[in-house]
Amino acid sequence: MRGAAMSLSAAASGFVVFLLSVSVVQSQNGWGVTYTSTEICALKGSTVDISCTYIYPSRINDHDTEVEESFWFTKMNGNEFVDLRTDSEYSGRVQYICGNNDCTLRITDLRESDSAEYKFRFITNQHNGKYTGSPGVTLSVTVTYSDLQVQVSRSQVYESYDWAELKCHSSCRRPDHLHYVWYKNGQKTWRGTSSYSVSVYPADSYSCAVEGYEKSPSPPVYASRVATVSLSPSGEIVEGSSVTLSCTRYVPATTYTWYKKIGNRHLQPPSKEPQFVFRSIQSSDSGEYYCTTGLGRTSEYISINVKYAPRVSSVSVSPSGEIVEGSSVTLTCSSDANPAATYTWYKKNGNRYLQPLSKEPQLVFRSIQSSDSGEYYCTAVNKLGRTYNYISINVKYASRVPSVSVSPSGEIVEGSSVNLTCSSDANPAANYTWYKKNQTLFQGPEGIHHFTSISSEDRGIYHCKSENQYGQIMSPPLSVDVQYAPRVPSVSVSPSGEIVEGSSVTLTCSSDANPAATYTWYKRNGNRYLQPLSKERQLVFRSIQSSDSGEYNCTAENKLGIATSKYISINVKYAPRVPSVSVSPSGEIVEGSSVTLTCSSDANPAANYTWYKEDEDSPKASGQNFTITYVRPEHSGNYYCEAQNRRGCHNSTLHLTVVAGAGGKLAAAGTITVVLLAIISLSVFLWIRKKRASKEPSDPEERADNREQLRIGQPEEQEDLQYASVHFSTKQADPLYSNIRAGRPLRHMEQQEVIEYAAVSFNRASTAPRTRGQETREDPAALYSTVNRT
Repeated sequence: MRGAAMSLSAAASGFVVFLLSVSVVQSQNGWGVTYTSTEICALKGSTVDISCTYIYPSRINDHDTEVEESFWFTKMNGNEFVDLRTDSEYSGRVQYICGNNDCTLRITDLRESDSAEYKFRFITNQHNGKYTGSPGVTLSVTVTYSDLQVQVSRSQVYESYDWAELKCHSSCRRPDHLHYVWYKNGQKTWRGTSSYSVSVYPADSYSCAVEGYEKSPSPPVYASRVATVSLSPSGEIVEGSSVTLSCTRYVPATTYTWYKKIGNRHLQPPSKEPQFVFRSIQSSDSGEYYCTTGLGRTSEYISINVKYAPRVSSVSVSPSGEIVEGSSVTLTCSSDANPAATYTWYKKNGNRYLQPLSKEPQLVFRSIQSSDSGEYYCTAVNKLGRTYNYISINVKYASRVPSVSVSPSGEIVEGSSVNLTCSSDANPAANYTWYKKNQTLFQGPEGIHHFTSISSEDRGIYHCKSENQYGQIMSPPLSVDVQYAPRVPSVSVSPSGEIVEGSSVTLTCSSDANPAATYTWYKRNGNRYLQPLSKERQLVFRSIQSSDSGEYNCTAENKLGIATSKYISINVKYAPRVPSVSVSPSGEIVEGSSVTLTCSSDANPAANYTWYKEDEDSPKASGQNFTITYVRPEHSGNYYCEAQNRRGCHNSTLHLTVVAGAGGKLAAAGTITVVLLAIISLSVFLWIRKKRASKEPSDPEERADNREQLRIGQPEEQEDLQYASVHFSTKQADPLYSNIRAGRPLRHMEQQEVIEYAAVSFNRASTAPRTRGQETREDPAALYSTVNRT
């Protein structure tokens, strides 16, 4: 591999470029870039050429390799290399001179800002066929010659003085046409070339400068017989680089010995060589060095400060131990580095990093929170490299307010499997306790309370407590609503106790159901049901009647089912209705025969019956039937029956006429004849009166008087007249009464509601005229029996 020569050129102003001509080869697997030198020194305003050669495999995978692009760069924009030709800072000052695997970068009108590391990169047509020469060439642009040194190239020692050939040396190569100015003890003594021969006396000092730059002379060199120590290369010493210490006198010595100040120990055996070489200097080589010569002269100390990239950083947390939320926590990052590292803290978020948290060695949390838990990375960086390390922060904290849920969601039906789940953010993990009211149901780390087959009794309000060593907290209430089909309804009657006809009665149907049930009332009619009575929960009778007695039941229904209540019996109590009375046998009641009077009434509870005869205080009989075994004429008269229970009483009247034996038949026949004649006469009278009334309006007052007369003697509430024939017999002198009990006072006629006549009789030889009122009381539909006289 050949190296490209680095040219020197001078600007019109006389500024020149100094090149350190050291060929550098970078190659790998047939790929490489060779720079002429690692460092270039140049003056501001001058022009510099930086040259390189590059190589690459001619064929890869049977494909010829061709360079498609090549360029120089100093920086990157993101992941992209910035071609100097497109960099605005170099606009109009950059030129590429490339060909035959050579490429030269020429920069004109150098600026101090051009000081940088320059690298060459080329791109081929092969897959991954890209290469960058690294490290590159370091360009240093200065405004003066600050690196001049006076060196002794030849010398001769005499007894009182020394002769020496001095040389004005620079770490950068200089052109030969430059002129130099030499100084002795600070005074200008000679103008000429870079070499100067002079007799040197002890205590004399010499320095040099480039003509035109006298303000930047070299450091003075004293003509002492004491050795001096120098370091090469000058400038910053980087770990791993090669460094040479040189022990010199302006007059060479015969032997040299090197020491490091620590313990004054020997670094190597005495040698004739004035150099001590570090092939790969390390940070541990930093320190102060000196040398001695065979003449017993000891040099001054020289300090070596080895620069190196940060070592693996260490991270620590303070205070150590458990980190509790709210406490103050400090993370500290430290790394051995020269120059000192700068630190940056990051927090890892998944697979990516957030923005830097801090640029300080310490990351301080005044009051650390649970959200601060995670992995923290610290990077330690200096200009020679970077390193990083991480630490995991686990913040402990009390339980947060738990969240509670029901699974499955939606409606919960009795008998289904249900889970109540409680979860809370806590560190360490919380322990959970489920409560219903004040009853503890479950404790455990899972936070799940399981109902294998939930029932209606399980509905209600639940709470969950989340607890760890740092605190406890209750969840919001969780309402569990279990839906179920109606239970068997219960039926109640209000008011309780005896139900009296006419009172207000309410039947209430109640069933435990969720969702609430709808109700339907029915009344049983034999073995079949009537149509629904009501769709309400209550069946209300505003004024209950005896016909409402019976058996009732209700149904309760929701979307999950239907249930039917047991029957409830409604027994309405009511006073006796108007009794009905009858005589047996029917027909003529003949003297001496047996007669039974019967009384019946609808009542609840069942009525008690008592028979009375008008105008007598003592009751004739108790019970429904009153039997006279031997009836006689004196038994004729009005009889009434009283039906009574604890709710009230009613009575009805029956008129009994006993017909005499055969001797009275003729009188009876005559009586009947008279009656028939009276009826005929009355009919003729009424017909004539009607004819007149159709011709002349009748007097209202007269009609009102007639109506009043018609009501005379008419008993209230009489409904029917019953007539019977009663035959009298002389065979039995005394009547026999059945069912005769202790007597009771005769009731007033006001209590009578119905008077039924068993017969109508007329007194013998009675010729008394009948009143008008008596005429209107006769029912044209009445049945008349035959009256016989025996």
